Amino acid sequence: MSAVTARIDQDNCAADAAKDHDLVVSLHQEIEQVVDAWRDLQQIAWNSPHQSIEWCKAWYATQADKPLFLLGSDMGKPLFVLPLAVTSSHGIRSAGFPGGSFNNINTGLFAAGCDFSESALVHCIAQIKSALSEHVDVLHMRAIPKEWQGARLPLHRLSAVEHVNHSFQLPLLGSFDETLAQINAKRRRKKFRQQTRRISELGGYEVCTPEHAGEQHELLDLFFEQKRERFRSQGLPDVFASASIQHFFHALLDEPADAENYPLRLSAIKLTAGGDRAIPAICGLTRKGNHIICQFGSIDESRVPETSPGELLFWHVIENACSTGAKLFDFGLGDQLYKRSWCPVETVHYDLMVPVSGRGHLAAIARQAQIRLKSRLKRSQTIYRLLQRIRASKIASPEG
Repeated sequence: MSAVTARIDQDNCAADAAKDHDLVVSLHQEIEQVVDAWRDLQQIAWNSPHQSIEWCKAWYATQADKPLFLLGSDMGKPLFVLPLAVTSSHGIRSAGFPGGSFNNINTGLFAAGCDFSESALVHCIAQIKSALSEHVDVLHMRAIPKEWQGARLPLHRLSAVEHVNHSFQLPLLGSFDETLAQINAKRRRKKFRQQTRRISELGGYEVCTPEHAGEQHELLDLFFEQKRERFRSQGLPDVFASASIQHFFHALLDEPADAENYPLRLSAIKLTAGGDRAIPAICGLTRKGNHIICQFGSIDESRVPETSPGELLFWHVIENACSTGAKLFDFGLGDQLYKRSWCPVETVHYDLMVPVSGRGHLAAIARQAQIRLKSRLKRSQTIYRLLQRIRASKIASPEG
């Protein structure tokens, strides 16, 4: 398909605010049409690993979503790429970032220093809407911080509603000791000594990060088992239950990776006694340069629960992150006590909605109201957990 293009004249859309820019926004349906610009832009530090080619390809390969790609160029130089996945529900076609609710931070992919004046952003969004008009009713970009890594993201001026969840980060300083000093080092070291002493009395443990792909896949399957049991015991819906979602995470393990850039890598606490499946804690990490995201974690409550194996695993992976030059350990979205105990930084995220059609405008209003309501409900944990249990029971008994 030929690109749908729209030209706009704007001022101050990139780093050089003194010059006028002639921006071309084009819509593509084939990844090959934007792959060169995409590869260049994903190297820039402030762009999320969830908008990387590897992450998005795994999503497209395992989900039924329709891929679309918006490319913004200034005199032939790429300024941004927005990889999108289109779904349809109740007659509304929605576009969002591949990965959906499994993404812990979204940014889009923008050139270093890119920014838009208010008037330029209005023109840019108008042309994006024009380009999407035959394919989408509403563009819903979830979980975008307005500021990230010390800079304002280019979409920060867009009208937005605060995302239901905040995210939590631990800055990694010059050493593990300096890092711990931010979060009560004395108390944490005492707890670590207690944990290791107790687990040693039970036979000892090791921290394993399998190097062979097959072992990583086996560990991921065990994570799904542990998570399924955990959700069942809490009366909550299992967000990993879908076969296509499990295939997505397995596909991430098979994407190209190196020591400082990997879409997904699993680590675990493995007990010395008990066999190959004596694994009480697992976590999955994504890394892009100096930024590490904890995508998920699980525990087997039947194994050494008194030693807090999940907490012990975080100690080791954070210590390793410090030793390998990472600068930020990101616990991702969701407000939980263990995250607050590790993290001195809390980041607010926002949902940005761009209505494309009349139906999309109504859908955007409804979704914004839904997000605000959900945020209020989550502040009441009793009500929120009751609603989660009702949802879980409906999933478990679809004919009930």
